[in-house]
Amino acid sequence: MKRAGFVPWPAETARRYREAGCWQGRPLGAWLWEWADGRGDRTALVDGEHRLSYRELAARADALAESLAERGLADGDNILVQLPNGWEFVVTTLACFRLGVAPVMMLPPHRAYELTSIARHVDAKALVVPDRWKDFDHQTLAHEVATELAAELPGRPLVLVAGEEVRADSLDLRALAGTDEDVEARRKRLDERAPEADEIALFLLSGGTTGLPKVIGRTHDDYSYNIRTSAAACAITEDTVYLTVLPAGHNFPLASPGILGTLWAGGTVVMLPSPRPDAVFAAIERERVTTTSAVPAVALSWSRAAADCGRDLSSLRHVHVGGSVLSHELAASIGPALGCRLQQVYGMAEGLICYTAPDAPDEIAHTTQGSPISPHDELRVEGPDGQPVAPGGIGEMLTRGPYTPRGYFRAPEVNARSYTADGWYRTGDLVRITEGGHVVVCDRVKDLINRGGEKIAAGEIETLVQEMPQVAEVAAVAAPDPEVGERVCLFVRLHEGRTLTLAEVGAELTARGLAAFKIPERFEVLAELPHTPVGKPDKKALRALLNAPSPSNPLLNDPTKGAA
Repeated sequence: MKRAGFVPWPAETARRYREAGCWQGRPLGAWLWEWADGRGDRTALVDGEHRLSYRELAARADALAESLAERGLADGDNILVQLPNGWEFVVTTLACFRLGVAPVMMLPPHRAYELTSIARHVDAKALVVPDRWKDFDHQTLAHEVATELAAELPGRPLVLVAGEEVRADSLDLRALAGTDEDVEARRKRLDERAPEADEIALFLLSGGTTGLPKVIGRTHDDYSYNIRTSAAACAITEDTVYLTVLPAGHNFPLASPGILGTLWAGGTVVMLPSPRPDAVFAAIERERVTTTSAVPAVALSWSRAAADCGRDLSSLRHVHVGGSVLSHELAASIGPALGCRLQQVYGMAEGLICYTAPDAPDEIAHTTQGSPISPHDELRVEGPDGQPVAPGGIGEMLTRGPYTPRGYFRAPEVNARSYTADGWYRTGDLVRITEGGHVVVCDRVKDLINRGGEKIAAGEIETLVQEMPQVAEVAAVAAPDPEVGERVCLFVRLHEGRTLTLAEVGAELTARGLAAFKIPERFEVLAELPHTPVGKPDKKALRALLNAPSPSNPLLNDPTKGAA
């Protein structure tokens, strides 16, 4: 069932990708029993004391898929999935692939604001959440969101819960994923209702530049190619033991190559809900982990802790680091500190992925973000005038290819700005490309704040803060930070006679249901904000204030002042 609002590739382009073998015409759910039939009792998934073989993984995913179907969910429907790293996340994702229901990959820190808005945007039929996570009651929040949506959507969304405390008005996800019925009969029934490969398999979220995260529809065809090609670029094999520590709903740990790339290759996936060094090192030693992924801030914390961890990390071969740009010095320090090779990653949920090769010389591995995974990826680097820059020059990266969709879901106005008429996606990143074809990310055009790999749209924060009665004008910018890369710094001009503090801003945004990682951590009140010639807040000038504080600005001289 085709979803209205999805932007397809042009027919001729799609034909080329099929003829080239990029798109294989098979839904992702078809892999499940192919894996199970060939690998049987080999361990596919480890989550603490839970260990699922490939056969058990397939049986549980099918059980959940049919349970969802019995409750009215079908090919063409969409659901929000907000689960932490655990076996339930993987089973739910694969169950959706089997049924043709598209999971929208929310993150555990998302709250009412994001859940309600995204659910409304995609007409979500269900929310899948933990009972509690990190002392937050996700189950209650999901019911509040479902109740609010019931007045707008056709039918109240279902609430599925993974955990020990499942309310009577919730559905117990773990029970629905039980395997007590005829597994082969269920398999046959689901095979007969498999979705088409050119339909949307899942939705990823973009950090976006304005408002809420944008929704990215990824088809079975394009995401399959993303997975297979990423796994090949990273030398993922049946001997790989992949440790998932970043939130699994991100494209990076999910399919680049991540969870799905490891399962595709026949390896073992280890789920861990925390990137804390002690937990990570214990898992590496216990499960003989060979590969993992991290953002720079996490990789830095591991590097600092490794020498005195008292754990055997000798199984670790590669760590993939992406999400924000590494300094050359940090890149050079990670491999020796962890006793492995570094692979840098540059990519986006919108498609394009680049890696340095597993055996790349240090000069490339430490100073570039690698090259595209596919020979069918097209790159173009443009100057401000829209013309190609000279070879080796810096400009905005534009891209298109067999796993880069041609538009955001149900967002024609955004697509008109983010995509060219002939299908090039404007990444918003300023890059240069070396003679060897490696991408070096230099800066960013788009108005994003990258906090530890989490992309925060400045416009989303500004929209909510602008609604506060004290605020006359607001601008959110990225404040450099040695630990997480960037933090949200808020500049405001207040109405005459009004006052406002960082704590009050945080309380208001938290009450509005904004995710905690988006809450501003630095705050400055200015008599006037600098403006561009067209009257917009001049963020370049504001960032200059952060980078070159003056004696008259004590907050900007002390980056700890005003921290939440």
